Amino acid sequence: MSAAREPVIAGVAAADPRSLGGATVLAAQAAQCLDALADAGLRLADVDAVFAHVDDRFSSLLLAEYLGVRTRVSGSTNLGGMSSFSHLSDACEAIRAGRCEVALLAYASLQASERSRKLGGVPEDPRSPRGQFVAPYGPLLPLGFYAMAAQLHMHRYGSTREQFAEIAVAARKWAQLNPQATQREPLTVAEVLAAPMIAEPLGVRDCCLVTDGAGAVVVTTRARARDLARPAVRVLGAAASHSHQFTPLSLPDWLDSGIRDCAERALGAAGLRRDDLDVVQIYDHFTSFVLHTIEELGFCARGEGGAFVSGGRIAPGGTFPMNTSGGGLSYCHPGMFGTLLLVEAVRQLRGECGARQVPEAETTLCFAPGLVFSGSQVTGLGRD
Repeated sequence: MSAAREPVIAGVAAADPRSLGGATVLAAQAAQCLDALADAGLRLADVDAVFAHVDDRFSSLLLAEYLGVRTRVSGSTNLGGMSSFSHLSDACEAIRAGRCEVALLAYASLQASERSRKLGGVPEDPRSPRGQFVAPYGPLLPLGFYAMAAQLHMHRYGSTREQFAEIAVAARKWAQLNPQATQREPLTVAEVLAAPMIAEPLGVRDCCLVTDGAGAVVVTTRARARDLARPAVRVLGAAASHSHQFTPLSLPDWLDSGIRDCAERALGAAGLRRDDLDVVQIYDHFTSFVLHTIEELGFCARGEGGAFVSGGRIAPGGTFPMNTSGGGLSYCHPGMFGTLLLVEAVRQLRGECGARQVPEAETTLCFAPGLVFSGSQVTGLGRD
């Protein structure tokens, strides 16, 4: 591959999650696509690839039709929270191969204003494994599975609810620096522990928000980006793994779903070491899973995540800046948070985050899981 065809992120956009009531998912996606193109200094006429997912089928084709774009490459892969990361990898491969020049990646959900989020999960085909062996027993989905994994981590390694709460408190401190965050009032460990229990050991403040949200990312070649409006962000390397679909009953160890191997491959592909990283973005739908993920990504040993996140290390001013937007715990969580993780990572590398900006951020590692710890993708980004 020539250096000129190296894929880079040239533009990003994210809606204020409080501004989307009354819109449609399609209109919200399209608006962020236009904003991301404007951010890059490109036009709709430049786009020849669209990758999109919503809670529907054929998302990319519908969005391309709505925008009036005729594409050479499309993708509607839905892998849960890691879908946008998968789309980014697919877009990069298409650009490297010369199959397209400008790719749009988009996601939107109006789950809060449409009141579509259900603790019992979506209706399930009674003939499927989940329909036969999970749904009849009425667990909270996907929360119930993550709560059981949290119990396992506590039993095996001695992690505590107080340590999980440190993650929620740090996220809130970052959100207080983000004008678009939906939750900005102060939060303490004691308040996290006192919040209503949802699925033991996870209470309300251990769980991600239920909000609207929309975002988009523009990917193009490094050569083309040199003449565009914003500094390009390089996609240094990525790796993914998949272990099951939704029901983790066949997974031998619920604390070993492939994250560690995925991280090693991604860092190797990116040419990065852990101590090269300036900021980390970890999908934070549940506090316990963030603590576990920090261990599996290799930032500390297994069983040491609780000590690692304590004492303000991951909060503003700490030595390990993480989830700097406030994350899914305090900024917003529109069903799938992967797109907004990427947007925040890009803005940090471009130095655009204002009060929450990490000084001299040049590299970042982003992680997102799929469905019920069914897969993982780790992506390394760097300032051009």
